[in-house]
Amino acid sequence: MKKILEINGLVTSFILKDETIQAVQDVSFYVNQGETFGLVGESGCGKSATCRSVLRLIRDPGKILNGEIIYKGIDLLKLTDEEMVNYRGSEIAMIFQEPMTALNPVLTIRKQIYEALKRQKLSKNDMEIKAINLLKKVGISSPEQRLDNYPHQFSGGMRQRAMIAISLASEPALLVADEPTTALDVTIQDQIIKLINNLKIEMGMSIILVTHDLGVVAQMCDRVAVMYAGKIMESADTLTLFSTPRHPYTIGLMNSIPHTDKEHGKLIPIEGNPPNLSNPPIGCPFEPRCRYSEEICKTKEAELIEIGEGHKSRCHFIDKLIDVKGIIEK
Repeated sequence: MKKILEINGLVTSFILKDETIQAVQDVSFYVNQGETFGLVGESGCGKSATCRSVLRLIRDPGKILNGEIIYKGIDLLKLTDEEMVNYRGSEIAMIFQEPMTALNPVLTIRKQIYEALKRQKLSKNDMEIKAINLLKKVGISSPEQRLDNYPHQFSGGMRQRAMIAISLASEPALLVADEPTTALDVTIQDQIIKLINNLKIEMGMSIILVTHDLGVVAQMCDRVAVMYAGKIMESADTLTLFSTPRHPYTIGLMNSIPHTDKEHGKLIPIEGNPPNLSNPPIGCPFEPRCRYSEEICKTKEAELIEIGEGHKSRCHFIDKLIDVKGIIEK
Protein backbone atom coordinates (compact mmCIF):
# COMPACT_ATOMS: atom_id res chain seq x y z
CA MET A 1 0.00 0.00 0.00
CA LYS A 2 1.34 3.44 -0.94
CA LYS A 3 2.37 5.79 1.87
CA ILE A 4 1.02 9.34 1.62
CA LEU A 5 2.79 10.60 4.77
CA GLU A 6 5.86 9.40 6.62
CA ILE A 7 7.14 10.96 9.84
CA ASN A 8 10.64 10.05 11.03
CA GLY A 9 12.20 11.03 14.36
CA LEU A 10 10.01 14.08 14.94
CA VAL A 11 11.05 16.24 17.89
CA THR A 12 8.95 19.29 18.87
CA SER A 13 9.55 21.35 22.01
CA PHE A 14 8.21 24.53 23.59
CA ILE A 15 11.17 26.59 24.75
CA LEU A 16 10.13 28.89 27.59
CA LYS A 17 12.22 31.25 29.68
CA ASP A 18 12.70 28.88 32.62
CA GLU A 19 11.97 25.47 31.10
CA THR A 20 11.71 23.43 27.91
CA ILE A 21 8.61 21.29 27.43
CA GLN A 22 9.44 18.23 25.32
CA ALA A 23 6.04 17.80 23.70
CA VAL A 24 7.00 15.34 20.92
CA GLN A 25 10.02 13.08 21.36
CA ASP A 26 11.39 11.01 18.48
CA VAL A 27 7.98 10.13 17.02
CA SER A 28 7.83 8.06 13.83
CA PHE A 29 4.83 6.67 11.95
CA TYR A 30 3.32 6.58 8.47
CA VAL A 31 -0.13 6.95 6.91
CA ASN A 32 -1.16 4.91 3.89
CA GLN A 33 -3.21 6.18 0.99
CA GLY A 34 -6.92 5.98 1.82
CA GLU A 35 -6.58 4.80 5.44
CA THR A 36 -7.50 6.30 8.80
CA PHE A 37 -4.62 6.37 11.27
CA GLY A 38 -5.41 7.02 14.93
CA LEU A 39 -3.32 8.82 17.53
CA VAL A 40 -4.59 7.91 21.00
CA GLY A 41 -3.71 9.01 24.52
CA GLU A 42 -4.58 11.21 27.49
CA SER A 43 -4.62 15.00 27.25
CA GLY A 44 -1.13 16.45 27.17
CA CYS A 45 0.56 13.38 25.67
CA GLY A 46 1.65 15.17 22.47
CA LYS A 47 -1.05 14.18 19.97
CA SER A 48 -2.09 17.69 18.93
CA ALA A 49 1.51 18.95 18.92
CA THR A 50 2.40 16.11 16.53
CA CYS A 51 -0.44 17.03 14.16
CA ARG A 52 0.29 20.74 14.27
CA SER A 53 3.89 19.89 13.45
CA VAL A 54 2.70 18.09 10.30
CA LEU A 55 1.08 21.30 9.07
CA ARG A 56 3.94 23.41 10.48
CA LEU A 57 1.52 25.32 12.68
CA ILE A 58 3.94 25.26 15.63
CA ARG A 59 4.78 28.84 16.54
CA ASP A 60 7.07 30.54 19.04
CA PRO A 61 7.82 29.44 21.75
CA GLY A 62 7.26 26.08 20.03
CA LYS A 63 9.90 24.77 17.64
CA ILE A 64 10.38 21.65 15.52
CA LEU A 65 13.92 20.64 16.47
CA ASN A 66 14.45 17.49 14.44
CA GLY A 67 12.93 14.92 12.13
CA GLU A 68 11.38 14.49 8.70
CA ILE A 69 7.79 14.97 7.57
CA ILE A 70 7.61 13.37 4.13
CA TYR A 71 4.40 14.10 2.23
CA LYS A 72 4.18 12.49 -1.22
CA GLY A 73 7.98 12.28 -1.31
CA ILE A 74 8.62 15.89 -0.22
CA ASP A 75 10.05 16.81 3.19
CA LEU A 76 7.74 19.58 4.42
CA LEU A 77 10.31 20.72 6.98
CA LYS A 78 12.66 21.77 4.18
CA LEU A 79 10.11 24.03 2.50
CA THR A 80 10.05 27.79 2.97
CA ASP A 81 6.98 29.37 4.58
CA GLU A 82 5.87 30.54 1.11
CA GLU A 83 6.22 27.03 -0.32
CA MET A 84 4.37 25.50 2.63
CA VAL A 85 1.32 27.62 1.79
CA ASN A 86 0.82 25.42 -1.28
CA TYR A 87 0.34 22.37 0.97
CA ARG A 88 -1.37 23.68 4.10
CA GLY A 89 -5.14 23.80 3.62
CA SER A 90 -5.05 22.58 0.03
CA GLU A 91 -3.16 19.26 0.15
CA ILE A 92 -3.38 18.79 3.93
CA ALA A 93 -6.36 20.18 5.86
CA MET A 94 -7.19 20.18 9.57
CA ILE A 95 -10.36 19.99 11.64
CA PHE A 96 -9.58 21.71 14.91
CA GLN A 97 -10.67 20.52 18.32
CA GLU A 98 -13.19 23.21 19.28
CA PRO A 99 -15.04 24.80 16.33
CA MET A 100 -16.35 27.74 18.38
CA THR A 101 -12.80 28.94 18.96
CA ALA A 102 -11.44 27.84 15.56
CA LEU A 103 -14.16 29.62 13.56
CA ASN A 104 -13.98 33.41 13.31
CA PRO A 105 -16.97 34.75 15.34
CA VAL A 106 -17.25 38.01 13.35
CA LEU A 107 -17.30 36.46 9.87
CA THR A 108 -20.19 34.61 8.25
CA ILE A 109 -19.81 30.96 7.28
CA ARG A 110 -19.91 32.14 3.65
CA LYS A 111 -16.83 34.34 4.07
CA GLN A 112 -14.93 31.60 5.90
CA ILE A 113 -15.62 29.04 3.17
CA TYR A 114 -14.74 31.61 0.48
CA GLU A 115 -11.41 32.18 2.23
CA ALA A 116 -10.63 28.48 1.81
CA LEU A 117 -11.66 28.62 -1.86
CA LYS A 118 -9.63 31.70 -2.84
CA ARG A 119 -6.64 29.77 -4.14
CA GLN A 120 -8.86 28.01 -6.69
CA LYS A 121 -9.49 31.33 -8.48
CA LEU A 122 -13.20 30.69 -8.98
CA SER A 123 -15.76 33.25 -10.05
CA LYS A 124 -18.07 34.63 -7.36
CA ASN A 125 -20.96 32.57 -8.72
CA ASP A 126 -18.88 29.38 -8.81
CA MET A 127 -17.68 30.00 -5.24
CA GLU A 128 -21.27 30.33 -4.03
CA ILE A 129 -22.31 27.12 -5.81
CA LYS A 130 -19.36 25.25 -4.32
CA ALA A 131 -19.98 26.64 -0.84
CA ILE A 132 -23.64 25.57 -0.98
CA ASN A 133 -22.64 22.09 -2.18
CA LEU A 134 -20.09 21.79 0.63
CA LEU A 135 -22.73 22.58 3.26
CA LYS A 136 -25.08 20.07 1.62
CA LYS A 137 -22.32 17.46 1.63
CA VAL A 138 -21.82 17.78 5.38
CA GLY A 139 -25.54 17.57 6.08
CA ILE A 140 -26.50 21.19 6.76
CA SER A 141 -30.08 21.83 5.66
CA SER A 142 -31.15 25.01 3.82
CA PRO A 143 -27.50 25.81 2.95
CA GLU A 144 -28.46 28.84 0.85
CA GLN A 145 -29.81 30.55 3.98
CA ARG A 146 -27.23 29.18 6.43
CA LEU A 147 -24.30 30.53 4.42
CA ASP A 148 -24.90 34.01 5.81
CA ASN A 149 -25.20 32.88 9.43
CA TYR A 150 -22.46 33.50 11.98
CA PRO A 151 -20.92 30.64 14.01
CA HIS A 152 -22.89 31.54 17.15
CA GLN A 153 -26.12 30.94 15.22
CA PHE A 154 -25.17 27.29 14.73
CA SER A 155 -25.47 24.50 17.28
CA GLY A 156 -22.33 22.62 18.38
CA GLY A 157 -22.87 19.83 15.87
CA MET A 158 -23.65 22.30 13.07
CA ARG A 159 -20.47 24.28 13.84
CA GLN A 160 -18.45 21.08 13.58
CA ARG A 161 -20.11 20.31 10.24
CA ALA A 162 -19.31 23.84 9.01
CA MET A 163 -15.71 23.34 10.15
CA ILE A 164 -15.53 20.09 8.17
CA ALA A 165 -16.98 21.85 5.11
CA ILE A 166 -14.26 24.52 5.30
CA SER A 167 -11.53 21.88 5.65
CA LEU A 168 -12.87 19.99 2.60
CA ALA A 169 -13.15 23.09 0.40
CA SER A 170 -9.80 22.44 -1.31
CA GLU A 171 -10.43 18.68 -1.60
CA PRO A 172 -7.36 17.68 0.47
CA ALA A 173 -5.63 14.34 0.11
CA LEU A 174 -4.91 14.19 3.85
CA LEU A 175 -7.28 15.34 6.59
CA VAL A 176 -6.02 15.83 10.15
CA ALA A 177 -8.95 15.59 12.59
CA ASP A 178 -7.97 16.80 16.07
CA GLU A 179 -10.55 15.49 18.57
CA PRO A 180 -13.43 16.21 16.15
CA THR A 181 -16.12 14.81 18.48
CA THR A 182 -14.87 15.81 21.95
CA ALA A 183 -17.20 18.75 22.61
CA LEU A 184 -20.32 17.01 21.25
CA ASP A 185 -22.96 14.82 22.85
CA VAL A 186 -22.92 11.12 21.98
CA THR A 187 -25.71 11.30 19.38
CA ILE A 188 -23.97 14.09 17.45
CA GLN A 189 -20.62 12.32 17.90
CA ASP A 190 -21.99 9.30 16.07
CA GLN A 191 -23.32 11.49 13.25
CA ILE A 192 -19.95 13.26 12.84
CA ILE A 193 -18.05 9.95 12.85
CA LYS A 194 -20.29 8.53 10.13
CA LEU A 195 -20.04 11.78 8.16
CA ILE A 196 -16.23 11.77 8.21
CA ASN A 197 -16.12 8.09 7.27
CA ASN A 198 -18.48 8.61 4.35
CA LEU A 199 -16.55 11.65 3.10
CA LYS A 200 -13.30 9.70 3.35
CA ILE A 201 -14.69 6.98 1.08
CA GLU A 202 -16.34 9.44 -1.31
CA MET A 203 -13.24 11.65 -1.68
CA GLY A 204 -10.55 8.98 -1.29
CA MET A 205 -8.86 10.86 1.55
CA SER A 206 -6.40 9.67 4.15
CA ILE A 207 -7.12 10.71 7.74
CA ILE A 208 -5.10 11.20 10.91
CA LEU A 209 -7.59 11.00 13.76
CA VAL A 210 -6.53 12.41 17.13
CA THR A 211 -8.64 11.20 20.05
CA HIS A 212 -8.66 9.87 23.60
CA ASP A 213 -11.79 7.83 22.89
CA LEU A 214 -11.01 4.18 22.08
CA GLY A 215 -14.63 3.68 21.02
CA VAL A 216 -14.14 6.20 18.21
CA VAL A 217 -10.88 4.46 17.26
CA ALA A 218 -12.65 1.11 16.97
CA GLN A 219 -15.24 2.62 14.61
CA MET A 220 -12.94 4.65 12.39
CA CYS A 221 -9.29 3.58 12.38
CA ASP A 222 -7.37 1.04 10.32
CA ARG A 223 -4.18 1.40 12.38
CA VAL A 224 -3.44 3.20 15.63
CA ALA A 225 -0.53 4.52 17.70
CA VAL A 226 -0.81 5.02 21.47
CA MET A 227 1.08 8.09 22.73
CA TYR A 228 2.24 8.91 26.23
CA ALA A 229 4.56 11.68 27.42
CA GLY A 230 5.35 12.72 23.85
CA LYS A 231 6.34 9.22 22.70
CA ILE A 232 4.71 6.32 20.93
CA MET A 233 4.25 3.46 23.40
CA GLU A 234 2.54 0.98 21.11
CA SER A 235 1.32 0.80 17.51
CA ALA A 236 -0.56 -1.83 15.55
CA ASP A 237 -3.55 -2.40 13.30
CA THR A 238 -6.76 -1.72 15.21
CA LEU A 239 -7.90 -5.33 15.56
CA THR A 240 -4.50 -6.44 16.90
CA LEU A 241 -4.31 -3.57 19.37
CA PHE A 242 -7.80 -4.22 20.74
CA SER A 243 -7.41 -8.00 20.94
CA THR A 244 -3.81 -8.36 22.14
CA PRO A 245 -2.47 -5.10 23.66
CA ARG A 246 1.20 -5.31 24.58
CA HIS A 247 1.91 -2.20 26.62
CA PRO A 248 0.71 -1.49 30.20
CA TYR A 249 -0.54 1.97 29.21
CA THR A 250 -2.69 0.56 26.38
CA ILE A 251 -4.07 -2.05 28.79
CA GLY A 252 -4.80 0.71 31.32
CA LEU A 253 -6.73 2.72 28.73
CA MET A 254 -8.80 -0.33 27.82
CA ASN A 255 -9.53 -1.15 31.47
CA SER A 256 -10.92 2.37 31.83
CA ILE A 257 -13.64 1.73 29.23
CA PRO A 258 -17.11 0.62 30.38
CA HIS A 259 -18.02 -2.85 29.07
CA THR A 260 -21.75 -3.32 28.52
CA ASP A 261 -21.38 -7.11 28.46
CA LYS A 262 -19.99 -7.27 32.01
CA GLU A 263 -22.58 -6.99 34.77
CA HIS A 264 -21.64 -4.73 37.67
CA GLY A 265 -18.05 -4.57 36.39
CA LYS A 266 -15.93 -1.83 37.93
CA LEU A 267 -13.75 0.46 35.88
CA ILE A 268 -10.04 0.19 36.68
CA PRO A 269 -8.54 3.69 36.44
CA ILE A 270 -4.87 4.42 35.75
CA GLU A 271 -3.60 5.74 39.06
CA GLY A 272 -1.52 8.93 39.19
CA ASN A 273 -0.90 11.61 36.58
CA PRO A 274 1.18 11.94 33.39
CA PRO A 275 4.76 13.19 33.95
CA ASN A 276 5.93 16.79 33.71
CA LEU A 277 7.31 17.05 30.17
CA SER A 278 9.71 19.81 31.20
CA ASN A 279 11.39 17.30 33.54
CA PRO A 280 10.58 13.80 32.25
CA PRO A 281 11.65 10.66 34.16
CA ILE A 282 15.04 9.09 33.40
CA GLY A 283 13.52 5.68 32.73
CA CYS A 284 10.15 4.71 31.36
CA PRO A 285 7.77 7.70 31.57
CA PHE A 286 4.89 5.38 32.50
CA GLU A 287 6.79 3.60 35.30
CA PRO A 288 5.28 5.55 38.25
CA ARG A 289 1.78 4.44 37.16
CA CYS A 290 2.60 0.93 35.92
CA ARG A 291 1.61 -2.19 37.87
CA TYR A 292 4.14 -4.30 35.95
CA SER A 293 7.20 -2.10 36.63
CA GLU A 294 10.50 -3.35 38.00
CA GLU A 295 13.74 -1.63 39.00
CA ILE A 296 15.12 -1.39 35.45
CA CYS A 297 12.08 0.65 34.40
CA LYS A 298 13.14 3.48 36.74
CA THR A 299 16.58 3.89 35.17
CA LYS A 300 16.33 2.72 31.55
CA GLU A 301 13.69 3.35 28.95
CA ALA A 302 12.76 0.50 26.61
CA GLU A 303 13.15 0.81 22.86
CA LEU A 304 10.11 0.69 20.57
CA ILE A 305 10.54 -2.78 19.08
CA GLU A 306 8.55 -4.89 16.62
CA ILE A 307 6.86 -7.83 18.34
CA GLY A 308 4.69 -8.97 15.45
CA GLU A 309 3.84 -7.97 11.90
CA GLY A 310 3.25 -4.22 12.12
CA HIS A 311 2.93 -4.43 15.92
CA LYS A 312 5.40 -2.44 18.03
CA SER A 313 5.68 -1.86 21.78
CA ARG A 314 7.97 0.08 24.11
CA CYS A 315 8.23 -2.11 27.25
CA HIS A 316 10.96 -4.14 29.00
CA PHE A 317 8.50 -6.82 30.04
CA ILE A 318 6.35 -7.54 27.00
CA ASP A 319 6.43 -11.25 27.94
CA LYS A 320 4.55 -10.46 31.16
CA LEU A 321 1.64 -9.23 29.05
CA ILE A 322 1.43 -12.26 26.75
CA ASP A 323 -1.77 -13.60 28.36
CA VAL A 324 -3.55 -10.25 28.55
CA LYS A 325 -6.69 -10.13 26.44
CA GLY A 326 -8.04 -6.87 25.16
CA ILE A 327 -11.56 -5.76 24.41
CA ILE A 328 -11.87 -8.08 21.41
CA GLU A 329 -11.01 -11.74 22.00
CA LYS A 330 -9.49 -13.61 19.06
